[in-house]
Amino acid sequence: MTRPVAPSPLATRDRIDGRLVYAVGDIHGRYDRLKELLNRLAGDVRDRAPRRKPVLIFCGDYIDRGPDTAQVLEALGWLQRDGRFEVRLLKGNHEDAFQGFMDSPDTRSRWLQVGGRATLISYGVSPPERPDDPDACRTAHQALCARMPAAHRALIDGLELMVTIGDYAFVHAGIRPERPLADQTPRDLMWIREGFLDRGERFEKRIVHGHSWTGTAPEIRDNRLGIDTGAFRTGVLTAVRITDGEVAFFQTAADDASTG
Repeated sequence: MTRPVAPSPLATRDRIDGRLVYAVGDIHGRYDRLKELLNRLAGDVRDRAPRRKPVLIFCGDYIDRGPDTAQVLEALGWLQRDGRFEVRLLKGNHEDAFQGFMDSPDTRSRWLQVGGRATLISYGVSPPERPDDPDACRTAHQALCARMPAAHRALIDGLELMVTIGDYAFVHAGIRPERPLADQTPRDLMWIREGFLDRGERFEKRIVHGHSWTGTAPEIRDNRLGIDTGAFRTGVLTAVRITDGEVAFFQTAADDASTG
């Protein structure tokens, strides 16, 4: 594994109401990297502000693709109960697809093809051999309902779509630039790429988001901060620390075989 480096702060004109805020990119079942990153963030809080209660925002896509969805959801629930951080959990497109499968397993089975099989396995459920087999999908759904703790389902059902603090807005995927933040649709907030990533103008607020990744480096733009670095494949899970006039990034070690 490559060794993570200490974050180097970058100056910015944006403010965040005097708060100490951390935002974490897409975890996708990588409990090992979540645990590593949280240890680093906890150490940063002890060094910088031991008597402040920081905000910890997760930008969605906790489930699927990686091996340990069940452990990730358990850890997020524990963080909410622990109380050392103000924890805010955003809803990603994978949580949206999961809910579709749970509501209608025989017609919304595409979730299984975009990473849901790994989530089933993490709960000890055998995935259907054919995701287009309605009977097999209903069987897997029933098994998942029996094995998934109610607290995990409640956590997903209670996810937020957007958090705004100061000059920043935190979402999973992005925003529709021509619409005010108050008028954004849930689908855009969870799924958008084209029409957001390719825009260079300043938005109503600087957007912090996950969902889209091209490598192991965060995307730092004047109008947005992209913090998905493909942890399920690269091992690199990214967080950004935001204070008034400054941002700094934390990353976990890359997997040895990562191609970035």
